[in-house]
Amino acid sequence: MSEIVNRVAQSKLLTFDLEDYYPAGKRVLLDIKEWLYEEIILKEKDFRAHVANHDWEQYSDAYVALYCSTEAIIPGWAYMLVSTKLQPYAKKVVLGSLEDLETTLFQAIIEDLDISDFKDKPVIIKGCSNKPVPPNAYLWATIKLQPVAKSIMYGEACSSVPLFKRK
Repeated sequence: MSEIVNRVAQSKLLTFDLEDYYPAGKRVLLDIKEWLYEEIILKEKDFRAHVANHDWEQYSDAYVALYCSTEAIIPGWAYMLVSTKLQPYAKKVVLGSLEDLETTLFQAIIEDLDISDFKDKPVIIKGCSNKPVPPNAYLWATIKLQPVAKSIMYGEACSSVPLFKRK
């Protein structure tokens, strides 16, 4: 009987797991509809009063997605005003959904990533995640790794999809 050999463990294949780069911290979706007259009209004086009286400390060290869930037309300055109050507390503020927030976070992380360890190596970008990794992050990781990696695959080592191989 021959010995069972784990060829995956012996390979030089490096796993790139986007979940490893997921920034820890509270995510908050801040809906400004309550600060509008009948949740649809922005009256500047009333809006400014809501902004002035809001408890901004609750966003300390949080990632904040700022939006309005109604069909109201919100002038750009309103979101800018809210961001001035969030700035001293929040780690990051974006206009949009929680997915927009995650996308923005991952874009910055991937852009700043040192990928020198992946130079001339076969790389597999891990496909499944327990954390909300946005789809764009997989594209950006591929684009970031392609100039340095020997090859890029997607999935798991036991069942990967080849994406790129340097000639």
